[in-house]
Amino acid sequence: MNPPKTDARRHHDPAVRGFASDNYAGAHPEVLAALAVANGGHQVAYGEDDYTEHFQGIIRSHFGAGAEAFPVFNGTGANVVALQAVTDRWGAVICAESAHINVDEGGAPERMGGLKLLTVPTPDGKLTPELIDRQAYGWDDEHRAMPQVVSITQSTELGTLYTPEEIREICDHAHAHGMRVHLDGSRISNAAASLDVPMRTFTNAVGVDILSLGGTKNGALFGEAVVVINHDSVRHMKHLRKLSMQLASKMRFVSVQLEALLAKDLWLRNARHANEMAQRLAEGVRAVHGVEILHPVQANAVFARLPHEVTERLQKRFRFYFWDEAAGDVRWMCAFDTTEDDVDGFVAALKEEMAQR
Repeated sequence: MNPPKTDARRHHDPAVRGFASDNYAGAHPEVLAALAVANGGHQVAYGEDDYTEHFQGIIRSHFGAGAEAFPVFNGTGANVVALQAVTDRWGAVICAESAHINVDEGGAPERMGGLKLLTVPTPDGKLTPELIDRQAYGWDDEHRAMPQVVSITQSTELGTLYTPEEIREICDHAHAHGMRVHLDGSRISNAAASLDVPMRTFTNAVGVDILSLGGTKNGALFGEAVVVINHDSVRHMKHLRKLSMQLASKMRFVSVQLEALLAKDLWLRNARHANEMAQRLAEGVRAVHGVEILHPVQANAVFARLPHEVTERLQKRFRFYFWDEAAGDVRWMCAFDTTEDDVDGFVAALKEEMAQR
């Protein structure tokens, strides 16, 4: 059978790749193939389809027999739904000051979710029990939002990683205070690949209650999931997802993408490759005099500091963002489709621009 004709035209050069975000990458070919498999015929809407049912078994293989997945459209939606599910109306969430829920979600957790974020400055993007205690107080004070959840990110917004032991300490500490633990796992695959452990090792095995599971940054076209690990901590997830406008009518097309990533090892292959490219980039950058790498390169992100004028010239050749423009800090992200030639070409361009100072 010949493929259907289309009037669509390509409006970009697929050979062009940058280092702005792993969200810039397209969908992995195996994910696109899975979407084609799921297409055709009729399936029950709103998550009652065969693909979403099958996906539950895959989730349980990764996160334990009691885990349950609720596919959603995007990462912000996953975080808002997950945090609402483990808080009361008067509840608050303790998080790092650099957390995505605080910096990059347009105030959605607070404005759409009705949550108060209690932030803590961190040197490396990671919370500790001691840092959590800066905000973990006042449960009986009606004048203060009640701390009910600790939210951590793995890998963090600064590209650093929590060890399983560090997350266990956080979970034990939070639970001792009657709080729940949410893990923002938009790049959980990169963390597992770098640590060389299954995802369960730093989630259900150490006490995480609820998880935002990323797919888009790992090769999906769209779609993430809220994974409920501790059902005793969660109420009315189905209603919250719908209320939060995150219930897909044709959910099979979200679920089948996550199945394609997680059923075997595609998620791990993609993450390992992105991490390896970040290591290659970091090695090349370290050889450039006058450029400073700011944080340990533990996943697929490289943070660096270089002269402002060099960054502006380099941005005309490759897409990437300032992280802190005043300080001259930038972030370079690698994706599942970043190539060695991409990295080497970028490092060569960096050397050229630094030489023109």
